[in-house]
Amino acid sequence: MTEQALSGLLVVELGTRLAAAISGNLLMQLGATVVSIETDGDAARYDLKGSHRPVMAAGKLSFAPRAGVIEDERMLAGLIERSDLVLTSSDVDTPLFRKVLEAAKNTIVCDITAFGKVGPLAGEPATEFEIQALTGVSDTTGLADGPPTPILLLIVSYLTGVYSTIGALSALYAREQQGVVQNLDVSLFDCGFISLNTFLASTLTDPMAKKTRLGNRHPTVAPWNTYETSDGWVLICAGNQAQWERLCQTMGRPDLAETYRTQGERIRNIVEIDEAIETWTKTLTTAECVDEMIRAVVACGPIAPVEGYPREENLDHRRMIHELLDPQSGRAVFVPGSPMRLSETPWQAPTQIPARDGSRDAITKLIDQLRPQPARTAPAVLKRPLSGIKVIELGQYTTAPLCAKHLAHLGAEVIKIERPGGDESRTWPPHIDGRSITFRLNNADKRSLTLDLTKEADRGVLRELVCQADVLVENMKPGALTKFGLPPARVLELNPRIVYCSISGFGADSLYPTRPAFDTVIQAMSGFMATLSDSRIPLKTGISSSDTTGGIMAAVAILGALNHRERTGRGQHIDMSMQDVTAWLTQTAWNGSKVKAPAVIECSDGYVFAEDFEGSTEPSSLAKHKLADRLRQEGVKAFPVLSLKEATQLPQSLERKIWFYLHSSGFEWPMLDSPLRLEKTPPTVSHIAPEPNSDAAAILQEHGIAFEPEA
Repeated sequence: MTEQALSGLLVVELGTRLAAAISGNLLMQLGATVVSIETDGDAARYDLKGSHRPVMAAGKLSFAPRAGVIEDERMLAGLIERSDLVLTSSDVDTPLFRKVLEAAKNTIVCDITAFGKVGPLAGEPATEFEIQALTGVSDTTGLADGPPTPILLLIVSYLTGVYSTIGALSALYAREQQGVVQNLDVSLFDCGFISLNTFLASTLTDPMAKKTRLGNRHPTVAPWNTYETSDGWVLICAGNQAQWERLCQTMGRPDLAETYRTQGERIRNIVEIDEAIETWTKTLTTAECVDEMIRAVVACGPIAPVEGYPREENLDHRRMIHELLDPQSGRAVFVPGSPMRLSETPWQAPTQIPARDGSRDAITKLIDQLRPQPARTAPAVLKRPLSGIKVIELGQYTTAPLCAKHLAHLGAEVIKIERPGGDESRTWPPHIDGRSITFRLNNADKRSLTLDLTKEADRGVLRELVCQADVLVENMKPGALTKFGLPPARVLELNPRIVYCSISGFGADSLYPTRPAFDTVIQAMSGFMATLSDSRIPLKTGISSSDTTGGIMAAVAILGALNHRERTGRGQHIDMSMQDVTAWLTQTAWNGSKVKAPAVIECSDGYVFAEDFEGSTEPSSLAKHKLADRLRQEGVKAFPVLSLKEATQLPQSLERKIWFYLHSSGFEWPMLDSPLRLEKTPPTVSHIAPEPNSDAAAILQEHGIAFEPEA
């Protein structure tokens, strides 16, 4: 069998939250042996993994300990004692689980809960929809003239599962490097809140900001929307000036490009612009619109349906769909492939879904073969997990910059290499002192170097940096670095220990190698928009779900590869497709599964979500907090839908300090904290993003590079 990144690692998935199962899935895909602990209490109330068992159990071992049976308790305790990592969800887990956790004295424990261990809501259970409502996620999702929309794909649980995996892999890396064993606190609330960074840029800087739902628009980039065609819908996203000009030329409206020259002007006049675009798209079929946009090299895409699984040719090409027999139902079901393609340690697709409690013999052998985790001695002074790791980022927009930002918070030195003129997102509104707030939220704790890779001298500098780096992460167009003389094979030839992660819309191995792709296009072409809600109109999330999850999934893959490198000395290439990642997010909607949406009730000052509610959903004259209180007194799980401004002022947000301000250059810049609360080696956010090329002299000197820019 091919060696995998986490071969030999034992994970006990004790937690019953969906986010714990998602983290277990990712660790399994990286090669860990994952034992899923199942109970009779697994049900939908708190998004528990039993509700989606076929896709959550595939590839794992299953153990269902019987309450009150001493033999089973001892077996579970022995398993935990030997594990490298335990995933828990203490706010909803059973007393048995809390009891056997005493065996985890030398084991890393990652606790995934609704609100975390700090704050007035610490330890309180909450459903996915309650978290969506309280963080502002719901208030930013839905049509501009409609109510907030519950996201049926349980996006916050997925984000939390991915973030938990980043935290777990960081803790494992710190254990191997520093001998430290620690616990990790990850909350759905934090992960949902920080995912709204594009909205928070204005919410945290403008006291008068009143963000409303944008439908399928983008808060800082325009045009970016779903447009009706003669036979359906098409996504068109002009993410930069060149694409905007080419779109206008294709429509026969060059006057629009002349009239609205900047992002700010386009945002302010988006209604008129959208009307002009839709007047054009309605004259064409969806396929014709896509063809026109492909020729113009403008990001676009149709809406992929989910019929059993997402029906899209590139997903089939990349083998993201697998079919297995479900022993519980006796029928064939579809399960996702891995969105992490690692060249040296490829994922081995699962061959079966285990029967419930069907792995007792295998688990008994594990316990017999493995010794309990030894006690480890940590140094007196601990460093952040990735201290000493050097990351080269060739990133723009969101995915690679977000990935590298989280690596920086965990202690890595990140050198952001920008082309002359800088990352396009430096222009995105809103601004402080002419500088983009969004850019600074996505690029904190980095250093900046400008290189023009069309010039040989600059390419030489990049090669020198690659030779001395641990990680290279980029989201350039597929093949762009190859044109500059750095295909993956050459990068690894220069530095066999480097972990090189390429992030693209459709993957390096793709049916669409030249097509530009932005977040909403990927949401459309992965099946995500088709299954997000019950709306007739396909909807995206207010969260940039494809960008965000693509970036943090890349961090998971990089950390898995770094753990493997420490064991073997070998680096590798990672081919990360945003479409793969986003299709993977839809797995709870596969095989005919459907999550029941809460009722949405309009109030005098907003909306309330009510779960399992059979009463009237007619508009109420009560304020949302009063209606939610009344419904709770009647035994209904109800909660107000908060605006993002309200979410920033919740005592839970303030006490956990998930957002704060950094003072720089005479201004207060909003910052978002890391959602990873590592007990002994916590990540930190220390400085805002640098100005272009501001660290060039120091970087070149530190790396011993003599550089004379070409004229």
